[in-house]
Formats: sequence, structure tokens, C-alpha cells
Amino acid sequence: MGIYADQVLPRMVNTLCGMKTAKPLRRRVCADLHGDVVEIGFGSGHNVPFYPSSVTSVAAVEPADLGWKLAGKRLAAATVPVQRTGLDGQSLPLRDDSYDCVLSTWTMCTIPDVHAALREVRRVLKPGGTLHFLEHGLAPDESVRRWQHRLEPTQKRLFGGCHLTREITDLIRDAGFTVTAVDVFYEDGAPKPLAADSLGTATAP
Repeated sequence: MGIYADQVLPRMVNTLCGMKTAKPLRRRVCADLHGDVVEIGFGSGHNVPFYPSSVTSVAAVEPADLGWKLAGKRLAAATVPVQRTGLDGQSLPLRDDSYDCVLSTWTMCTIPDVHAALREVRRVLKPGGTLHFLEHGLAPDESVRRWQHRLEPTQKRLFGGCHLTREITDLIRDAGFTVTAVDVFYEDGAPKPLAADSLGTATAP
């Protein structure tokens, strides 16, 4: 992977994803989690403080060893058991129809084959299980989209393949989910091309 990907990028992501402005969004997307949960793109565990008491266990999927190490203090303070379960959202080492919820925050932008990852999410969810997502992607405004297309090549090089132009809700629907709620907005205080978010839930068939 190289020094940048292994040592520098996880520290950058830990800092950027730990900004105070992200906390209310994490609280919102985690609010209705329950039962056994899979979190893809666990990172350094910034969602851990927001798991509600209705969560009984979390299977954390995270490829970066350093990201997992940086999560140490948050994991130590967790009120539910969290186990690092896999390294790749495109191939989950989990049984079919075995989880109540899947959580994904700012992750679908980076997974190389997001279609494969969503198929895996659908496979491991119980029928009627829910995907809880908070993702940045293609902006609702054409003027912002033009900037996203210009910036995306640089964004991908700097942030481990992160795309700015994926249409998140369309990807989720195309994977067979029913999107039951979605809020599309720009994050406060951030450049719009980098901060067009979709926050919502989707139900597995």
C-alpha cells in the first residue's frame, strides 16, 4: 500500500472525520440503529460514542490497521462489544441474513466497487433490515457538480480513491433497497463541492 496509504492517510482521515461539525450528523445517522450492526468503513471509530443503547453488537469492517489502532480509546469506552470482523466491504466474512442494521458513514465514496459492497450489505442484512447511511456524493446543484468533476481526480489521489460524483441514493436503489428517508444538504463551513451529503435509511427486501 505504501507509507502514504498506510501511515499518513489514516491519520488525515482520523483528524478530518473527527471535526466537531460532524458530530451532530453522526448522532442523526446512528440514532435508530438496533440489534446486531455491521459498520463498513469503521475508520478510527468516530461513530462509537453515538451507538444507541438498542445496539447489542457491532461487526467493524476496516482495512487500515492504523485506523483500527487510532480507535483504541473510543473502543475502550464503548458501551457495546465491537469486533473487527473484516477488511473489505466488497467481501464481508459474515453469514447471509444475519444482521439487523448496516452503518456506512463517508465510506461509499471510496470503495472501488461500490456495487459489490452494496450487494454484500444486502446479503448480510435480514429481510427488512436497514442500511443507515451518511455519504458525500454528487451535489444537487449543477454549478457545484461542475466543480466536483474538476476536483475529483485530485480528490481521488489525495484521499485513497475518494469520489465526489457518485449518486448515492441511486446506487442504493439500484442494489435493490427501498430508500425510506433521505436528506440531501451541504455541510456547514465546508466547500460545497467537497460537502454535498446524503443522510438517510434504506430497507432491504
